[in-house]
Amino acid sequence: MSDESTLNANLYTNERTLGEKLGWWFRKSIYNFRANPLLYIGATIFALLILVAIFAPWLAPYEPLKMNFAHKLQSPNSEHWFGTDNLGRDIFSQVLYGARTSLSVGVITVVLSLLIGLPIGLVAGYAGGRIDSVLMRMSDVFLAFPPMLLPICMIAILGPGLMNVMLAIALSWFPWYSRILRAAVISVRNEQYVLSAQAAGVGHFTIMFKHLLPNAMTPLLIQVSMDFGYVILWAAALSFLGLGAVPPTLEWGLMIGNAQSLFLEYWWTAVFPGSAIFLTVLAANLLGDGLRDALDLNLRGESRYVTFS
Repeated sequence: MSDESTLNANLYTNERTLGEKLGWWFRKSIYNFRANPLLYIGATIFALLILVAIFAPWLAPYEPLKMNFAHKLQSPNSEHWFGTDNLGRDIFSQVLYGARTSLSVGVITVVLSLLIGLPIGLVAGYAGGRIDSVLMRMSDVFLAFPPMLLPICMIAILGPGLMNVMLAIALSWFPWYSRILRAAVISVRNEQYVLSAQAAGVGHFTIMFKHLLPNAMTPLLIQVSMDFGYVILWAAALSFLGLGAVPPTLEWGLMIGNAQSLFLEYWWTAVFPGSAIFLTVLAANLLGDGLRDALDLNLRGESRYVTFS
């Protein structure tokens, strides 16, 4: 048997060992989940928000955009749980439907950020040298802008709207993901399983996505779970300023913006959409902290990297 065949056979054997270690890592993570109340609380709130968004048409007692001037600006009561706005629309129904928009904005924006930042960080961390320098300097261009300035400038050029908001926030957010993944890839690219794959003649694309990415995703997953709430907060802030969602779209930030002149006298018009944003950000932070404690085994003095034996 040639040296290359022997190496490939050893690599295959090590892959099976890797599978066993992944199974152990998964079982240990499940145990850590059970021992982590913050994770349970955050995941429960998130699950409820998702269910509310999915079943909003069945949960909402009224059409969210149906106006009834005879019932305008009613305080919370048995008929309108969250009260009504200045057009007589039921705020509870609006908050339920607004969850669809706000959560969708958060998911799409985070996915866009990952689609841009993940390949940049992966290639930069694996290739190193000039490629790393060029890609990181490109990311630095976006990081040079103050956090909210770039989205505002982009929306001023492109015009308000949820699609422009998601694109603008994604372009502000992706450099952080590329840097986090780059650092994680650099820390594992010289591990034995990567060197074995290189010696076996495995292609660069396969090494990056099969060997490096799964072992470098933990810090990125933790960051993404925590950023989800902040993305929704940013989108709500832009909608509040009139740069995001436009009527008749139901979005929590836009609801608060429409209620700003009424808030001092009719507090419920802004408090309930604001509370929905607060719960979402809280759930994201609890979920991120819980995932960090459950997945990042370095916090317990153990290696979180899956290596060949």
